[in-house]
Amino acid sequence: MRDADEFDAFYAGSAQRVLGHLSAMTGSRAEAEDVVAEAYARAWDRWATVRECESPEAWVRRVAYRLAVSAWRKAVNRLRAHRRDVVGQQAEASGVDHVAVVAALRRISADQRRVVVLYHLVGLSVPEIAVEVDANVNTVKTWLARGRRALATHLTDDDAYQTTGRGSSDVA
Repeated sequence: MRDADEFDAFYAGSAQRVLGHLSAMTGSRAEAEDVVAEAYARAWDRWATVRECESPEAWVRRVAYRLAVSAWRKAVNRLRAHRRDVVGQQAEASGVDHVAVVAALRRISADQRRVVVLYHLVGLSVPEIAVEVDANVNTVKTWLARGRRALATHLTDDDAYQTTGRGSSDVA
């Protein structure tokens, strides 16, 4: 019973954080909920091994991300339909800045989005990210730099102005 209590404490202490990370990585809270639930189920099945990892939370996050990638590969058409469906939904956010960042994250490549989230939202170092994504440190640095640059282009005031559909002739 000690294992169940230990796992329950681990889950309670990390599930919301991992869900937030995967939501940002995938761009879809619904997909993130599915893969995070499956990743925690797998962690429970392997708890004796997972709890011995340096970071069980990173193990769950990595498994959840891999599950998401597998789902993308198997269901590209379903993903496109889902994204079209999500466009009209009201965003769950704490403010305009959050909405803008999430929208910008959706516009950059998956690798860049993943390392930007791990670095800026999760707080991992570049070497820790390299281990988690199974990539060279220099590759992670490149993805991070390119991701930041891409985000910057999507987060400018000009871009926000253009998305409102207003042009200079619309100004009163």
